[in-house]
Amino acid sequence: MHKTTRIVATVSLYVFILSILLTAGALVFGMRSRVGPLLIVLFSSCALACMRHELLKRFVFTIWVFAFVAASLVYPSAFGTWFGFDLKYLIVPLIQIIMFGMGTTLSIADFGRVFKVPWPVLIGMILQFTVMPLAGYTIGKSFGFGPEVAAGVILIGSCPGGVASNLMTFLAGGDVALSVTMTSCSTLVSPVMTPFLMKVLAGRLVPIDFFQMMFSILNMIIVPILAGLVANRILYGRSKWCTNAVPLAGISVACIALAVVAGFVGADILGGLQMGVVIGLALIGAVSLTKFVFSILLKRTGNWMDRTLSIVSMSGICFIIAIITARSREDLLTVGAALLAAVLIHNFIGYTLGYWLSRAVRLDEKTCRTVAFEVGMQNGGMASGLAMRVLNSSSAALAPAIFGPWMNVSGSILATWWHRKPVKEKS
Repeated sequence: MHKTTRIVATVSLYVFILSILLTAGALVFGMRSRVGPLLIVLFSSCALACMRHELLKRFVFTIWVFAFVAASLVYPSAFGTWFGFDLKYLIVPLIQIIMFGMGTTLSIADFGRVFKVPWPVLIGMILQFTVMPLAGYTIGKSFGFGPEVAAGVILIGSCPGGVASNLMTFLAGGDVALSVTMTSCSTLVSPVMTPFLMKVLAGRLVPIDFFQMMFSILNMIIVPILAGLVANRILYGRSKWCTNAVPLAGISVACIALAVVAGFVGADILGGLQMGVVIGLALIGAVSLTKFVFSILLKRTGNWMDRTLSIVSMSGICFIIAIITARSREDLLTVGAALLAAVLIHNFIGYTLGYWLSRAVRLDEKTCRTVAFEVGMQNGGMASGLAMRVLNSSSAALAPAIFGPWMNVSGSILATWWHRKPVKEKS
């Protein structure tokens, strides 16, 4: 596998260089219609070529996002409908799968840790739900965006921290356990805080239904994460029921059967949570079945499930961004540069105020770095889903679609900078 990866990366590097030359030639000779397809090849080959390099590997996901964005701008119809099915209806299920993947990285101890270190978590939560929403509101008004685009900027600021902050905290030498706890806690309170902040700050721009948004967050975020917690126990637990063949097979059959029942007759009982419950049960069943096959029958070891869920999550995010971009192509071409600038400023404010306000209340250096990432990096998938499902606006989803990839770039740069300045441990 390593040899195959090396060959693919080497070939992709030559393709990348060739595509740069062809793109430059097309621009020089005025062949602008050829630039779009060439950009798709350029970004795709660049992503594959970066897979071998230890530092550049961190940017592979973002480069793939650029490739999908280029594809959606050049061929928007490809991300519109397939065989009469509107692809926008895939956004929420994809986000639920991504949130399930996030849940599999958590355990009950991550939530209980708040009682051990309440002060840093409280500070982080306060900054999370004040700095970013207010910054989003100020930026949206200052740039003079239309109501829906401005509401999208406020929305991304009103969402909880994203799971990418945990990785960046690790790379920067921060407190990873605290980062996971802060992400978990901010996500848990988001069904109340996000609708409240949107009602207060964006209520005059677009109609905000508090309870519809609250139940959408519960359905789209909380229920899949709780299902992921159960899957975490199945995957990594050492009890007999999660390591023997018969219990695993029984859990798989039971969960898939319950998912089918909930899908057909659960609407009256589950209401707006039906889709989240169905997908959560189905994924728990799939995880149990996969562990039964790979760990029990094939005797496979290692973190294969983590890698699989990571690939699925990144692919889902790329596809979501492409669907949103295809629907907002004209708006993006009109306000793209200004919106990119707004996103850069918003993200920078989150890092800066998150870090320095933490310093102001005398938190230690590792905690300050952790809070900076938690405040500056938002859950873009959640914001995109709410924009499409609750606000019914692809224009409102533009800011989250841009913020998500950019925060990975900026987070990687900041994490690399801090990695070179390790925190001195107190003796």
